[in-house]
Amino acid sequence: MKKVLVTGGSGFIGSHTVVALVESGYEPIILDTLENSDPLILEGISKIIGFAPKFYQIDCRDKTALWSVFQQEQPEAVIHFAAYKAVGESVSEPLKYYSNNIVSLIHLLEVMDRFECRKLVFSSSCTVYGQPDTLPVTETSDAHNAASPYGYTKVVCEQLIRDLAKAGCPLQSAILRYFNPVGAHPSAHIGELPIGVPNNLIPYITQTAAGIRPKLIVHGSDYDTPDGSGVRDFIHVVDLAEAHVAALRWLESTALSADDFNLGQGKGDSVLEVVNAFMRVTGVSLPFEIGPRRQGDIEQIFADVSKAKRELGWQTKLTIEDALKDAWRWQLRLAERS
Repeated sequence: MKKVLVTGGSGFIGSHTVVALVESGYEPIILDTLENSDPLILEGISKIIGFAPKFYQIDCRDKTALWSVFQQEQPEAVIHFAAYKAVGESVSEPLKYYSNNIVSLIHLLEVMDRFECRKLVFSSSCTVYGQPDTLPVTETSDAHNAASPYGYTKVVCEQLIRDLAKAGCPLQSAILRYFNPVGAHPSAHIGELPIGVPNNLIPYITQTAAGIRPKLIVHGSDYDTPDGSGVRDFIHVVDLAEAHVAALRWLESTALSADDFNLGQGKGDSVLEVVNAFMRVTGVSLPFEIGPRRQGDIEQIFADVSKAKRELGWQTKLTIEDALKDAWRWQLRLAERS
């Protein structure tokens, strides 16, 4: 069984990936500050997999703490999720995002090199593309048009990884560009758990449906899309977690030093389509109104995922309807606990 260090492993995507790793025979070691998560997620992981995975509450910017974990655990691979990820917040607090997202990767790479840990799966984002000129987006599309500081931190981190490869570093990396992860584990033991007001659409929908928020604001109705609202490529988080396992296996079999992959469903759904789909599959009425565009948002984007299918042997199995039902089940579970 191979040890895999999972930074940000109690976050939304990280927690689901920890479950997928265990189910595939890996031993995940979780690192997280719990700044944007909660011990509830660690409890949920334990319920799903039947035991409590090893957990270290540290910040990846703390190189001494990272060093200590590597010395004790000797991981053979790393999946790096730990980063701030709210587009809007990054616009208002860019220094916070540049400091955390870039410095944490630099320190992680330095420690990995010292301990000869040579395999990295890096959590990137479709935000590196900004508003693309053509759709669907392929991995060869221009990845330097990020529309927010958050997106640009991912551009810089990707470039750092590639520069290491060009410099002859023995590190092997899979750069995974997520589109819009949504949903929750079907057990409802783990899901998206935003701290404070949600920045992402689906938890805002479920919190509004649960009466926690008075109404949903749809940001923008004048985009050049069929219904005027923004279009995104929504991918179920369980499918996305499986992609990380596929990326690890790819790293174990490839001679390439670094490559990037789009991860999405390969089709776009508008915000209003998702709102209506939620009401249809749950039977729950959802109060919403149209508001102004949000700074840092783009009009529309969806992925060409043929490369991931071809190289990683991975493709999505779940739909946006599955994701909405699972997210609502998770929200109801949270309500039972409160």
